[in-house]
Amino acid sequence: MSELTEKRCKPCEGGVPALTRGEAQDLMGELASGWRLAEDAKSIRREFRFKDFYRTMSFVNALAHLANIEDHHPDLEVGYGYCRVLFTTHAVQGLSQNDFICAAKLDAIPLA
Repeated sequence: MSELTEKRCKPCEGGVPALTRGEAQDLMGELASGWRLAEDAKSIRREFRFKDFYRTMSFVNALAHLANIEDHHPDLEVGYGYCRVLFTTHAVQGLSQNDFICAAKLDAIPLA
């Protein structure tokens, strides 16, 4: 399990630089293998697959709870048997450590 799961998101109102591509690539090593760094290094995404709609929505509800606790919210695409998750920090127009903290915590949610 990643050390990122022990951290908490910090409020971000901008005024700080986004992570560099190198910093983001280093943090990618802390995440499960399904995460992908965008070409422009401004977001990370992962697709989760489920065998039915109920399990998909259970996952989405757990994700919503996590996002609410951390006060850092992803963009989602949800449908039958899948949930696509995209993290970026809009205030810095790129990635922050918050994105990786939430992604690592999401990796820790058991998938059934």
